[in-house]
Amino acid sequence: QVQVVESGGGLAQAGGSLRLSCAASGSIFSRYTMGWYRQAPGKQRELVAEITSGGTTAYADSVKGRFTISRDNAKNTVYLQMNSLKPEDTAVYYCNARRPISDYWGQGTQVTVSS
Repeated sequence: QVQVVESGGGLAQAGGSLRLSCAASGSIFSRYTMGWYRQAPGKQRELVAEITSGGTTAYADSVKGRFTISRDNAKNTVYLQMNSLKPEDTAVYYCNARRPISDYWGQGTQVTVSS
């Protein structure tokens, strides 16, 4: 069992920055693909960015060049650095830890970007 806890959400102005953190329990954190997803009101949850155990990253087109995902396996933590924020980035952001036979989600953290 893996517990995943997000932090770092809040209110930012358009053009500003926020950094989200996701701490995961367990001794095999390094083997998980870690992802950040978001869900805006009335919309489906969507993948924002993910990073594999080997460090390969992938981003949604809407955040490429603005968001950066990284991981620190020594701290069992994954980060999402969000720059040049836009009002359309407003959503609840969820952290996900997955392997082929397991999938864990955090409770989410609210990000609100004002124009």
